[in-house]
Amino acid sequence: MAQHDVIILGAGGAGLFCAGIAARRGKRVVVVDHAPEPGRKIVISGGGRCNFTNVGASWDRYVSANPHFARSALGRYTAQDFIALVDSHGIAWHEKTLGQLFCDGSARQIVAMLLDEAAGAEIALGQPIRDVTHADGLFTVVHGDRILTAPSLVIATGGPSIPKLGATGFAYDLAKRFGLKLVEPRPALVPLTLPPDDALFRELSGVATEVVAGAGKATFREAALFTHRGLSGPAILQASSYWRHREPVTIDFVPDRAPGWLTELKRTRPRVGLRTALGSALPDRLAEALAVKFDCPGELGNQRDAILAAIEQRLSGWQFHPNGTEGFVKAEVTVGGVATDGLNQKTMAAKHLPGLHVIGEAVDVTGWLGGYNFQWAWSSGWAAGQAV
Repeated sequence: MAQHDVIILGAGGAGLFCAGIAARRGKRVVVVDHAPEPGRKIVISGGGRCNFTNVGASWDRYVSANPHFARSALGRYTAQDFIALVDSHGIAWHEKTLGQLFCDGSARQIVAMLLDEAAGAEIALGQPIRDVTHADGLFTVVHGDRILTAPSLVIATGGPSIPKLGATGFAYDLAKRFGLKLVEPRPALVPLTLPPDDALFRELSGVATEVVAGAGKATFREAALFTHRGLSGPAILQASSYWRHREPVTIDFVPDRAPGWLTELKRTRPRVGLRTALGSALPDRLAEALAVKFDCPGELGNQRDAILAAIEQRLSGWQFHPNGTEGFVKAEVTVGGVATDGLNQKTMAAKHLPGLHVIGEAVDVTGWLGGYNFQWAWSSGWAAGQAV
């Protein structure tokens, strides 16, 4: 007879939440992890206050080879459902910009809530997962010196982002072993690096300004931050999930300026120079650096309208050509992972292998910055927890 009804690999957000759902349905659940403590990514998230969901969480704010895959789980366990759970545990929270919800206190409150919800499950930590096999309808997991068996296995070990917390590509290796395909994993919500010919911008390290940043077909209006290696800030992190090598990132440095603003300024303040004109819309150091890029000496009154129009056009569609990202070390999440075409969108189960489920970041579903990825952890964990 099986020792448990379900073995969950990974004591992060998705795994713990799934454990709670299954245990409250009367299932015998064990959660195993090599980490010494549960919920390590939760603890450091949101500056220690955990951006635990987003009121705008809907399927169209996720990156996936099949963006419709997330629709079922997100629709059946919503941000409002998780907010109600947080409220029931007496955890105070507040809403920041763009629908982001944070704890008033500590992210550890969310971990404590998840552990409380999973009180009926066994949580086994601090030992390596030595082997995982399947035969005769049972999964066998060797965790440290224990041998665990169950008819259901949930892979919730995440992706390789933030390796300092022990993150690895273990989920991908295991998924492939069990016949699931992968969408190439790559860093997401990650700073971009610039080549040497953009050294001028790297010298602006620390300067931030609100922009509209675009990559692929996606655009985001938030702050961009120049770093000593390239570009960061919320707008860039968002765009990075859609960026591919050898493609540009387009930035509108003046999203609040209507077309013709420079020529209008030429008429109202003809003695102003370009550097001063840009300074009316941008931080001083950035205005100076951009002005250097244009061959436009002297006063605006001496410039042809066509030249000013061309400057406007470039400012609103400046193209950077990153030479890479800062990698999984700095990435908040992973784009790609276990291909959704091998999974049932209602149960997160492998179509070809009954009892195997994959949830959370390990799946090829990646949310925008701002609580979306935690909501996917809760929604996908709920879906699997109802099915095991």
